[in-house]
Amino acid sequence: MLPTDFENRVVGAVERVSESIVSVSSVRLERHFYGTVPLEGQGSGVIIDRRGLVVTNNHVIDGAAQVHVGLKDGRTFVGEVVGSDEATDIAVIRLDASDLPAAELGDSESLKVGQFVLAIGNALALPGGPTVSTGVVSAKGRPLPGTDFIFEGLLQTDAAVNPGNSGGPLADLGGSVIGITTMMIPYAQGMGFAIPINTVKRIAQDIVEKGSVVRPWIGVSGVDLTPPLARRYGMQAESGFLVAEVTPGSPASSAGLRSGDLVVGADGAEVHHTKDLLFALSKVPPGASITLDINRTGSTGRLQVRPAESRRFQRFGNEQRGYR
Repeated sequence: MLPTDFENRVVGAVERVSESIVSVSSVRLERHFYGTVPLEGQGSGVIIDRRGLVVTNNHVIDGAAQVHVGLKDGRTFVGEVVGSDEATDIAVIRLDASDLPAAELGDSESLKVGQFVLAIGNALALPGGPTVSTGVVSAKGRPLPGTDFIFEGLLQTDAAVNPGNSGGPLADLGGSVIGITTMMIPYAQGMGFAIPINTVKRIAQDIVEKGSVVRPWIGVSGVDLTPPLARRYGMQAESGFLVAEVTPGSPASSAGLRSGDLVVGADGAEVHHTKDLLFALSKVPPGASITLDINRTGSTGRLQVRPAESRRFQRFGNEQRGYR
């Protein structure tokens, strides 16, 4: 039976991206009362630059005393961790090599829910090469389950994601990498998550060029407005980001934002939850301003806030042991 056009597209995409997939092995030393014990973790990675740059998950290499990277052609390297970002679970490794088969990086902003994707990685570190699974983009902009804070939304997919896939690519049928697999929900069926490749490109560039990730900071803290909270304070709106505190001298303070203000929009996008404001902030280029729509004691208005640079981050909290 001849393969269908769809099968040919899947096979072609796998062949194009598989050359750039690597295995990542890390050794972490842990002290116990009976001595120091080496713990090995296994994950995946993607070559993003032919001069030796590999991207993987932070939790794959976190705390590692040594990192080994294996290529499809059988070569192995001791990798140098250039840097990592816990907030987005991204790390960059440099190999002492050149002319490597770098992956083609796509555009995660153009993805559509329902689009077919491929999850490829060293699942369970099985011998014989990476494991391939197919699925669709189930959702975009997902917050990380079980956390209160996330800067960039995640891609959700029903493609099978198993331990060892971490750091491997989520690719489209053209063979372009559109995400980096980060985790799955073990007690659910078909719920895997990947970091959008546009986020990966931005974070990796900061790590390589600046040594750390620089994020916009405006100097506010607050909570999601809920209907009960709105009734308690006599507010007409039922959602938004309620400002609890403004740091003196911060960009928000200079722009006139006050405690008790309700942020309901940011650069034309609606703000229903804290993550909406954070996501809007993550898209602000250095030196640019963000327009905030606010509600203050029943009156609406707009403020222009020019964020400052911050190198602070929030942990993901999804570190795993063993297979990653």
